Amino acid sequence: MRRREFIRLLGGALAAQAIPANAQEAVRVRTVGALMGFANDAEAKTRIEAFEKGLESEGWSLGQNLRIEYRYAEGDSARMQALAQALVELKPDCVLGQSTPVTAALMRATRTIPIVFVAVSDPIGSGFVTSMARPGGNITGFTVLHATIAGKYLEMLKEMVPQLARAAIMYNPNSVPAGSTFFSRPFIESATKLKVRPITAEVHHRSEIEDAITKLGRESGSGLVLVPDNFMSVHRDLIISLTAQFRIPAIYPYRYFAEAGGLVSYGVDAIDQFRRASEYVSRILRGATPADLPVQAPTKFELVINLKTAKA
Repeated sequence: MRRREFIRLLGGALAAQAIPANAQEAVRVRTVGALMGFANDAEAKTRIEAFEKGLESEGWSLGQNLRIEYRYAEGDSARMQALAQALVELKPDCVLGQSTPVTAALMRATRTIPIVFVAVSDPIGSGFVTSMARPGGNITGFTVLHATIAGKYLEMLKEMVPQLARAAIMYNPNSVPAGSTFFSRPFIESATKLKVRPITAEVHHRSEIEDAITKLGRESGSGLVLVPDNFMSVHRDLIISLTAQFRIPAIYPYRYFAEAGGLVSYGVDAIDQFRRASEYVSRILRGATPADLPVQAPTKFELVINLKTAKA
């Protein structure tokens, strides 16, 4: 075979095996930022697992067509804002924000990048959306318990402990909506009806938690109410230990408090919120806008009683 003919045949064979053009195109990797108000602990990992599994069921695969950048504020408001700014500078396609202060920090950092929130009590009052049905901006998401839950918690505590004479609601004002009045007002109203002396315990540091619970434990007939608050979640082991030490009946907003030794918890299924949030994030990655995605109310609630603590 002549050399020229051989080269022609070889070229034809290689052309027949050429990679199709569409197969050569690089897969577009989408980036999702996730800012959590709590610490990177076992509970956080459970929620993240639900979020990632939800995205996987929507057709997204980590390391292939999806990258997620996680950040944890650990209940620190200053750290929260810095992390929000850092995430926005990565120019993600969407950001998941956990809690009211986290969403507020993200909103200050961007008015264009889509944000999906979870664990927010009052998205309209906090200025995140214009309405639940049509959010109207770059933010939408999933709410948790409204302000009235603080009064409901006190009612539940009174039913469990009929001799309850005084009760404190403890929170970090930097971690709850409207600074302090959002939960404290309905708590005080409920206390008045129940003839229970209300105490407002605003705490900013670990030492203030210790002082507040120690003071509460000096008198009999005391109780404690906690509302959704990242700062309380970060310090839950300390709170549970002190309430056990002073034998103070307490009610908490999430099941992991009761699982860690707290008396009783009542609240939304937090893991389910992250699972549902993955659906909204997926829709946004495929072209939907937050303005057209209605804010969703919780659909699953959990009442957990720690029988070992109750019998102690």
